[in-house]
Amino acid sequence: MNRHSLNKMIITAMCTALCVILPLAFHAIPAGGKLFSPIHIPVLLCGLACGMQYGAICGVLGPLISSFITGMPAMGSLPPMILECVTYGFLAGLLIKVIRTRYSFINLYSSLIAAMIGGRVVAGIAKALYFSPGITIELWFTTYFAVSLPGIFLQLILIPPIVYALMRLKLIPKAGCTSL
Repeated sequence: MNRHSLNKMIITAMCTALCVILPLAFHAIPAGGKLFSPIHIPVLLCGLACGMQYGAICGVLGPLISSFITGMPAMGSLPPMILECVTYGFLAGLLIKVIRTRYSFINLYSSLIAAMIGGRVVAGIAKALYFSPGITIELWFTTYFAVSLPGIFLQLILIPPIVYALMRLKLIPKAGCTSL
């Protein structure tokens, strides 16, 4: 096993643990879970830092372990949450490898934003088809975008500097860029 694979496994384990810890902290704030979407932060981070397979693993294990240990997310919302998080982790990891501009901040933010939108779309479709038939576009937009706007901003502010720090520490390779 090479050093980068070991680093990716360790980062994935830490992100999965954060999927349990961060929601506990944010749920101390009234409506903190809905406003800040804390479980999304480590899943997106894992995908960007470690790649699509590790991001997808974190997207499954994070919500599942959190639900069993803390009851959050509740069992009724666990399946769409897992689909959403798997999509976040997978797309973030895929897109950071595929999007190739000259500047890493464009690669990183483009990958992050596209993964954030993709996960919300997949969760909305899953809810509409399987988990909450009859969900309207307005309800989906309100639930996944308007209410969680503080979390979206938090993710855009927190995640890129953490990814850059991991790159600078050489814990993960630079993400297909020629300059910062």
